[in-house]
Amino acid sequence: MGGVLLATGSPWGLAPLALGAALPLWHASPALLLLTLLGAGAGWTSAHSLQTRPDPLAPWVGAQVTLSGEWDGQFLTLSEPRARVAVSPKPTQGPGALVVAGRLVAPEGRRLPGGFDQAAWLRAQGGLLLPTPGAVLVGARVKRHAPEGGLRGWFRRGLTAGLGPTQAALMQAVELGDRGDISREAFGDGVAVQDAFTRAGLAHLMALSGQNVALITAVLVGLLVRLGAAPVWRFGLPGALLAPYLLLVQPSPSITRAVIMGGVVLLALAVGRGRPDPLGVIALAALACLLLFPLWLTDVGFQLSFLAVLALTQAQRLASRLPERWPRALRLALSATLLAELGTLPVVAGTFGQVPLVGLPANLLAEGLMAALVPLGFLAGLLGPAGGLVNVLTGPLASLLLLVAQTFGHAPVLTWGAVGMGGLLGAATVLAAGWLWLLGRIPARVLVGCALACMLLTALPGWLRPAREVVFLDVGQGDSTLVRLPDLTVLIDAGGSVGSGFDVGERTVVPALRALGVRKIDVLVATHADTDHIEGAAGVLRALPVGEVWIGHRKADDPVLDAVLLAARERRVPVREVRRGDQVQASGAALTVLWPAGPKWSAEDNENSVALLLESRGWRAAFLGDLPDPVEGQLGLGHVDVLKAAHHGSRHSSGAAFLAQVTPADTVISVGRNTYGHPHADVLERLGAAHSRVWRTDQAGTVRWPIP
Repeated sequence: MGGVLLATGSPWGLAPLALGAALPLWHASPALLLLTLLGAGAGWTSAHSLQTRPDPLAPWVGAQVTLSGEWDGQFLTLSEPRARVAVSPKPTQGPGALVVAGRLVAPEGRRLPGGFDQAAWLRAQGGLLLPTPGAVLVGARVKRHAPEGGLRGWFRRGLTAGLGPTQAALMQAVELGDRGDISREAFGDGVAVQDAFTRAGLAHLMALSGQNVALITAVLVGLLVRLGAAPVWRFGLPGALLAPYLLLVQPSPSITRAVIMGGVVLLALAVGRGRPDPLGVIALAALACLLLFPLWLTDVGFQLSFLAVLALTQAQRLASRLPERWPRALRLALSATLLAELGTLPVVAGTFGQVPLVGLPANLLAEGLMAALVPLGFLAGLLGPAGGLVNVLTGPLASLLLLVAQTFGHAPVLTWGAVGMGGLLGAATVLAAGWLWLLGRIPARVLVGCALACMLLTALPGWLRPAREVVFLDVGQGDSTLVRLPDLTVLIDAGGSVGSGFDVGERTVVPALRALGVRKIDVLVATHADTDHIEGAAGVLRALPVGEVWIGHRKADDPVLDAVLLAARERRVPVREVRRGDQVQASGAALTVLWPAGPKWSAEDNENSVALLLESRGWRAAFLGDLPDPVEGQLGLGHVDVLKAAHHGSRHSSGAAFLAQVTPADTVISVGRNTYGHPHADVLERLGAAHSRVWRTDQAGTVRWPIP
């Protein structure tokens, strides 16, 4: 771990190196110290060689290309040159041979709090024997597709034979880890299936893990026992089949760990050595994974998988502390589920911005279904087209699992902000105290006190220094601005994606708000009925408590605005049509409506945009929606310190006369990849002439501005 982290330039690599060197020195073991240094060197060499390996597609980044390869539902693998490419938007066609056209672009890093770091994730998907996806094909247009063949195609046909679309999508996620289809499925009430699983604490069921390996090998071992096979066959045959199984489902952190650990355990049992030490097996699996895929160390799936399995090593101890009158199987199930959730809590909270509150009962019900569903699904896959015979049983079980997810998916979740170093240290302290309690070294009251103290300490910074800032969120080609004051939180627009099914509000804005620690919105402003401004507002309304929605003109028969108003009505959120002079004051600041001045006066949405002025202790910032130049001049704005440029830097806004009037010291332009020419060169020239510094979200990512 230390060697890998140092190779990535992280100073945190010194921590595991120091610990690794301290233990041999403590035991006065030169041999162990040498092994530690060799391990660090191997980790550094593996990660360094992976990062310095040339990308064969680098010369074509920025070009329009047509690529041909094998699509596995996640990446397009090319045979010449040997490379893998991410595709956006993802083809709706299933895995198979694919010819697709688009433009190659470099992947983006994390551009907003709680956002997805595409570049880091893609780097982590490469290995010493597997090309690293180094580019993204955007604007993808499928030209030709042939269904998947071979063993994996045979297995998929059997897995889905005779099942409905949602059942088939679930079984592909459960058995193959392919979530391409399930990500497009929704229940009758409109809730996405994948979201329901996440809110219920069941998302791990759609990621191949040790559960799949354990269930399938347990069935095989049980059959061989009934057939009277000798131990060498009873355990050796299932162990030998694990490698082909890994090739079938394709490597991922959790399933690779499980296959390595399962193979070692089965091999030890086959040769009569008994069960090996759990911690030693876990360490061996981590070593093998990181030597082959060193950057998995930064992958959330790797972290969750190893944290969960480390926590499960204490399941027996915790079960022994539960009431003995309870059935042993129930005590073990409760202990395993609770420990897995607690062990992964810091990563889940910090990565996904929410913690399920019903994970324990939901998992207890779901695990019973999975115990039958996984072996049956595997058998159906092996039978190929004849798998429909088995799916007579698999279908109802899959429906029951979907029902569990749908039912528990309506439960509330505990939202969470970004977990910093203080939070990680606090969580580690509590987990260490819990381990000492399981060992009987400290009483329960000390554990409870430690947990309460760490919770208080991690919460203190937010109480002592409440936020005063404007956050210009990078939502691509769209607008979303957050105003944070101790007693007032305002969200101005929530982005949107024109001509796409991607929910910017739910997938981009809400995670960013949670990462920032925002748990409620006092005022949600929908400036005007443009998709790239307000489409995401419906997702925000569904995810967070909102006090009031402000709109300018209530445009009739507009599907985007109607969806926002419907979401507000369903949540009983009042909607207010604001006019010039309307104001809200809090924490020594005032937010004033500048426009519209009266009822609708134009047929153009942009000219009816809600414009706002924020004032605090002499500091002024203006947010102008998509107002065009003639209307900007009617605001009578005067000097502002920060100008949120109207209409993403369109040449029809931010005129020279207007800029001479407001003389902004700084100008923020919310813009992404677009075909409109935003920001226009004329606007940038005018801002330069006005001596205003320009901050673009397509270049700087999210811009955070302190409020005096």
